[in-house]
Amino acid sequence: MLLLTGCDDLDKTGDKGYVTGDGFVTTVAPSERGEPVSYDGDDLDGNPLSLAEMRGKPVVVVVWGSWCTPCRAEAPAVVKAADELGDAAHFVGVNIRDASPVKGQAFVRSQGIDYPSYFSPGGDALLAFQGKLEPRTIPAFVVLDGDGRIAASIIGSLPSTQTLVDLTQDVVDEKTADG
Repeated sequence: MLLLTGCDDLDKTGDKGYVTGDGFVTTVAPSERGEPVSYDGDDLDGNPLSLAEMRGKPVVVVVWGSWCTPCRAEAPAVVKAADELGDAAHFVGVNIRDASPVKGQAFVRSQGIDYPSYFSPGGDALLAFQGKLEPRTIPAFVVLDGDGRIAASIIGSLPSTQTLVDLTQDVVDEKTADG
């Protein structure tokens, strides 16, 4: 199983203070997927949010920050992917390194994002993806299968809306093929 983890070496963060990749896409065969990812936290409004409650269909986890230039640039493409996939998959964001939820809330409003996001200023929500994401990995995307296991990832900027739609649709189609 090959799964890109971005740069594990914080020496590669330069003056950015965060780790990013080149948008490399990885997929994991169903037989090679690990244990389900679980994380419970609060959303940008302080309401509880749980990955386990989203099981049953794929979940696209979007790691972003309002200060992140690539995140701002790709937000319209992510919103478009969520719209195209509709009810076939859940989307959930992980807002990291914003000092308060107010900046994240403003970003969500300005970008027309209608899926919830965890507020994780220190990036601790990413620890649930240990070995796949680091607390400073941004931007990043992880597609969980209906059982909550990592099925695909993109570490770095989103190559295209279609890339995210296709990765997620492949995971949706697995469930359909199984019954």
